[in-house]
Amino acid sequence: MAYGNSDTAARAPLRAGARHGLKIVVVGGFGVGKTTMVRSVSEIRPLSTEETMTTAGVGVDDTTAVRGKTTTTVAFDFGRITLDDEFVLYLFGAPGQERFWFLWDQLFAGTLGAVVLVDTRRLEDSWYAIDRLEHHGTPFVVARNNFGAPRHTLDQLRDALDLPRHVPLVDCDARRRDSSKAVLVALVDHLFALSSAREPTP
Repeated sequence: MAYGNSDTAARAPLRAGARHGLKIVVVGGFGVGKTTMVRSVSEIRPLSTEETMTTAGVGVDDTTAVRGKTTTTVAFDFGRITLDDEFVLYLFGAPGQERFWFLWDQLFAGTLGAVVLVDTRRLEDSWYAIDRLEHHGTPFVVARNNFGAPRHTLDQLRDALDLPRHVPLVDCDARRRDSSKAVLVALVDHLFALSSAREPTP
C-alpha cells in the first residue's frame, strides 16, 4: 500500500492509470474512532462532515463515555489509499449515532468489506453494526480500538460480542497509521481467504 506523508497528503493526485476503485466502510458506535482511523491512513486530506455538537443533541447522543468529544460526523468521512498503478481503495467512515443509521444501507452498497471499530467500554454500541453487516452478507473484521490498557482478552471480547470464530478480531490504535493499516490488511486477508474458499476445487 502506498501512503503519502503529512506534507503531501493534502495534494496527492490520483494516478492517471488508476482504473479500479475498491470500497471499504468503517462502522461502529458514536465516538469510537472511525473518523480518526480514516484520517490516520488516508493519503489525501479526508473529506469530513464533522459538525460541532450543540445543545440540540442533549438527550439524543450519549456522550457519557466520550465527555471530551465536541464534534460529530453527520454524513460520512471519506479517504483514499493508492494500492498500485491501477487499484485505489476508498474508505468511508459511517456516522455512529442511531439517528444517522438510515445512511448505512447506502454506504454498504458496493462495498467489499467493512471494519467494525469497537470501544470495550460501550460494547452494546457495536451490536447494530455487526447485525447490519451480517444482514447484508458483508464480510467484516472487528478491531478493538484501545483507549488505554485493555481490561479483557480478545477471546473474552469475542465471547461478549458472540462473534463467530471465522471473523477476525484484532487490536488497534486508530490514531496510528501503522496500526490502522494493519486492520485494513487483516480485512484484505479475510476477503482473500473467503474468496479462496469459494473457488471450486480442481
